[in-house]
Amino acid sequence: MGVVGYAASFEQFHPTDLLKWCQQAEQQGFPTVMASDHFHPWTPEQGQSGFVWSWMGALGATTNLRFGTGVTPPGTRYHPTLVAQAAATLEAMFRGRFYLGLGAGEALNEHVVGNYWPEAPVRLERLMESIEIIKKLFTGKVTKYRGQHFVVESAKLYTRPENPPPIYVATSGPIMAGRTGKFTDGIITVGAADEKLKMLMDRFEKGAREAGKDPAKMPRMLQVKVCWDETREAATESAIKHWPNGGMSFPKADIRNPEDFAAMAKLVRAEDFKNRVLISPDLDEHLASLQHFADLGFDEIYVHNVNINQAEFIQAYGEQVIPKLKWPDA
Repeated sequence: MGVVGYAASFEQFHPTDLLKWCQQAEQQGFPTVMASDHFHPWTPEQGQSGFVWSWMGALGATTNLRFGTGVTPPGTRYHPTLVAQAAATLEAMFRGRFYLGLGAGEALNEHVVGNYWPEAPVRLERLMESIEIIKKLFTGKVTKYRGQHFVVESAKLYTRPENPPPIYVATSGPIMAGRTGKFTDGIITVGAADEKLKMLMDRFEKGAREAGKDPAKMPRMLQVKVCWDETREAATESAIKHWPNGGMSFPKADIRNPEDFAAMAKLVRAEDFKNRVLISPDLDEHLASLQHFADLGFDEIYVHNVNINQAEFIQAYGEQVIPKLKWPDA
């Protein structure tokens, strides 16, 4: 049985408000949360950038939700040993409820420490080394590591859960999809054309089978962007105002500053959101979109409403979308 999760946008909202909305989401039938891990918002107008790891402790203590990062990039802001320690602590406190979502990151957040921002192949190499280190530390053994990108000297996690949290990786290309299936516990991706999603899942499944795993038992997590409002005009205006980066079809991983995104946002038009953000006041359209992704085989669909009307959105989805979804295995 699949689930619809709530995507908590730390770029847009104060963490206190997000905590309140997640509590509401739990009551409205969202059993799981995916929280973004940013140092900067995409644009200055979005205006927030709370530290998600502090917040997840509060979320775990005040709800029964399953939750995780969507996603944390180990390697620049966070050494992988620190990520492993943080993840192990949350899973030790909230057994069976935390997952560790990892990704390669963007210069927007990672450049702040002043290190050279590498090309995409190097970023993926660094991510794979990080995953190896984190998994070694999860065993509880003393870990020593010397790779191309990281060194670990006699590190051991003393506070650990009975079972390590699952590691899921954000994936958008065929090579990484195969690695994700082979070396991790599940895949995270974003809404895209059916052909691309099917290609990613095929590569993911192939990698899993090469490692002797059953891909049918591995979570397939999808984050979708929507903008819901009372009218199509209001929803369109809100998408342009509050989430202009959603209308930018070019690669964004190398752009460093929110001010640069703000300058590019002036060029974004309503048509730029087509097939990238579902802009609609019609909840039946939202239901049809989620049903399509469920039929494609995604068993965890996280919905990010890019508008600011979060409480109203949560109630509307809880009453008119989530109960009507038909999961393939139901």
